[in-house]
Amino acid sequence: MPDVPFKVICEIEPATRPDLRRVRHQIGVLTSVASDFLIPDNHLGRATVSSVAVAHEVEAMGGHSIACLNCRDRNLLGLRRDLLTAAAYGVDEFLCVYGDNPTSGGRTSQLTVRAMIEEIHGWGNEGAVPDGRPFRAGVATRLGPVPQWKHDADFMFVQVSFSAEALVAWRESVAFLKPVYPGVIVLASPAMAESVSAGLSVEIPSALRDRLEEDRSAGVEAACQLVLDLRDSGAFEGVHLIPVGRYREVAARLEVLLSR
Repeated sequence: MPDVPFKVICEIEPATRPDLRRVRHQIGVLTSVASDFLIPDNHLGRATVSSVAVAHEVEAMGGHSIACLNCRDRNLLGLRRDLLTAAAYGVDEFLCVYGDNPTSGGRTSQLTVRAMIEEIHGWGNEGAVPDGRPFRAGVATRLGPVPQWKHDADFMFVQVSFSAEALVAWRESVAFLKPVYPGVIVLASPAMAESVSAGLSVEIPSALRDRLEEDRSAGVEAACQLVLDLRDSGAFEGVHLIPVGRYREVAARLEVLLSR
């Protein structure tokens, strides 16, 4: 079996205004290290430019995109609209998620992540995609047992962690035979560390917390090193890297490390 390149899937900070210049700048800067780009969908419960539209921008700039779709904001007709738009734009990969709690309004109740994956697989396999490529649907999971229905997904994103050992041990316990991409996030400040720890119930090493108090680049260094550790473990097909506003520093540092 031929070696498969280790993927670095970089998450883009989405646009909350009708201006894609910052999005395009992120794509351009991160292209040196990114295999693919993940486009969030109404990230953190705020309205953003359509993930399918931004995924199209990535494709137009010569990259490959995964459009995030959350079940919070969609009924079945809305999902079918997005898939029709994606097919017209040549976007064929999706990450299906539950969605953050909205900052205003409520959730729809018609769709679940499971139902979205089933719809994407069925819709794409009916030959509706212009070039004949089937749609691929991924799912997100926490560190722990994986429900059986999630094994129907084409790939899996894993919750952010700061421990390569914990991620590898979890991977060895899960019989998922398709690509798995653990989450790696750049902590930009002590305040962000507190927010991530509380919001995601993730343990952040005390040594990293201490370094963040003294060194602005500590979060970049830790995230880039974790990417390398996960690559070298051989347990994963790639990582889901979240550089937040530090994408320039991440691109510069990771390009050097990956070239060694």
